[in-house]
Order: sequence, then structure tokens, then C-alpha cells
Amino acid sequence: MEDYNKVIESLGVRYIKAKNLVLHQPFTVKNSYDVGNNLILLHKGHITFGEDEMVVEEGEMLFIPGGRATRVSYGEDQKNRIITNDDLITNKDKFFHSNEDLDLIGDADESHSFVSFEAKVFDSVNFFASLDVPAFLISGQPKLANLVIKVVEESIQDLPGRERLINIYTENIVVEVVRYVLRNNMFVEQLATNSTYFKDPRLIDLFNYIKENLGGDLSNKVLSGVANVSEDYVGQYFKMLTNINPQDYIEYQRMERAVFLLRTTKKSIRDIGKEVGYKDTAYFCRRFKMMFGIPAGKMRRRESAMNI
Repeated sequence: MEDYNKVIESLGVRYIKAKNLVLHQPFTVKNSYDVGNNLILLHKGHITFGEDEMVVEEGEMLFIPGGRATRVSYGEDQKNRIITNDDLITNKDKFFHSNEDLDLIGDADESHSFVSFEAKVFDSVNFFASLDVPAFLISGQPKLANLVIKVVEESIQDLPGRERLINIYTENIVVEVVRYVLRNNMFVEQLATNSTYFKDPRLIDLFNYIKENLGGDLSNKVLSGVANVSEDYVGQYFKMLTNINPQDYIEYQRMERAVFLLRTTKKSIRDIGKEVGYKDTAYFCRRFKMMFGIPAGKMRRRESAMNI
């Protein structure tokens, strides 16, 4: 339990967005994907997920880890319309409208609320993505459901202390999700692997160095100097502790940073690519679409599409 306390204490949590959405028409998105983790609370209606079409009951929550593509269906008879994540981003207002009336949250048919957030170990490693777990159902957790509603309510209102309360509630959400996972003995092997982050300070040094030098040389030769291990061994060492090879981890961090810059700045795609370590803009764009399933330009428009 001590190791898990260390995991929770190390997590840097960042709120991304929250909405209460009402469905316009049933549909299935075959590869729902986001960089942030998404916790979806079903108020009324129908949601299924995964290839086995697991049912989310009213009052239950669907947790989709960041970086994990998941099949999600909204409404009845949704099989009649199957779309891609790209389609959803581009045409979200055709499928949902955002409710901003506090009194109507939870009352509309076919409605749900969601909170999107980051949770990173030492502000470097996406915790839930590093577990490499599928989307999963959370049931019997009224406290957690209430936290989701509180975040949505605060996001709708422009009141003093709004951002502080949102951050507090979002941190509480992360703790409650981790507690749920532990109580139900979910993903035990993956959690045990993650606890190794705290047993070798050289790995933390690598995380920090990569984060601070995403635009620079992050070859195995450079990483071996940071970790004080041989160049031939550093890849094996990193994978042994994280279950991912360092160059794959670096690319994910670079792309995640690129998404942040696309959403929050007006920098050109070429400049963003260079800033995160890609000198060839065309190659950056190819890798970006391969990872996220949509072009970088459409990711830039994602926030305005989400804020319907």
C-alpha cells in the first residue's frame, strides 16, 4: 500500500474540460480517442463500449484511459450509423448539444456528463496510459459520480474560485478512480510494474530529462549518459522498468506535447513540429496522423468543435 500511496502522491493532475451533453441522434464511434483520460457519467439513456458492447447502466461511469482507442455507442439503434473519431470531431454538433442549464443536468433523456483530465507520474508519465489497460466500467460509486457533476457545474458557472474548485474536484476524481481500481484488484500486474518507478532514481532522471528536452537529441547514446548505463543497455533497462522502449515513449511524449501546443497556441504546425523534435514537417504530420488518427490541423480545431 505504501507504494500505491507514493503513486498517488506523485500524480500531477490537470483538468482539461467538462461537459453535460445531450444526444441528437444515435451513433457508434468505432475508435473514440483522446490524449486526456475521460470519465463519462451516464445520466439517462444508452451507452455501450468495447467490441463486446458492454452496457453502461444509468448512474454508472465509463473510464477511457488517455491514448486508448475505444469503440463507444450512444443511444438506441446506434448500429445504423458508425463513424470514426475524425467524423465525431468534425461534426460533433450533429450528434450532441451541450447543456449549460444547471437545473437540467441529469434530467434530459440520452444525456451524460464527462470530465477530461491528465494524470501524470512526476508530471512526466501518463499514469493510466502507462498501465496499458482498456476502458472499464465503474459502478456503485455515488461519491465519484457527484464529483463529476460538481466539475461540470463549476465549468458552466463563472464564479469566484471556479478554477480552484475544479482543480480540487478533478484531483479528487483521480484519487477515487485509483482507489476503485485498488479495491477491485484491477490491473494488479500493471500497477505492480508502475511501482518500480519509485525504486530507481535513474528512471526518474530519464523522465525529467526527456520532458525538458523534447526538441533536442534524445538518442540512446544521450539517454545512457543521463542514466549512467551503457548505450547498449539503456533501451533494455528502460523497457524492463516501464514495459515500453524509450524511443516509443519519447515519440508519445513529443506528440502529446504537440497536441497541447496545437490546442493552446497559434504556432504553425511546422514550428510545433520543430519544437517537439521533428525537423521534417511532412514526417511529423505523418506520424501525428498515425498516432491520433486525424491530421494535426483537425486536432487544432478540436477544442472549438468540442465547445459546442
